[in-house]
Amino acid sequence: MTTAVRSRTMLTLAEVCEQLGVSRSTFYDWRAKRRAPRCIKLPNGDLRIRRSDLDHWLDDREDAA
Repeated sequence: MTTAVRSRTMLTLAEVCEQLGVSRSTFYDWRAKRRAPRCIKLPNGDLRIRRSDLDHWLDDREDAA
């Protein structure tokens, strides 16, 4: 997989927070409570979230009304 393709499938924490409309501190709170989407911690400490993991996480929270 090329770097360009991989970068589109991996989102930064800022991108995820913007998409969800939450602050970084709210995301970290969710993560501490194990309520956030699965994250990948890079060697430099940065977090990345796979697009597929975020989509699955959102699907699990969809209201069945």
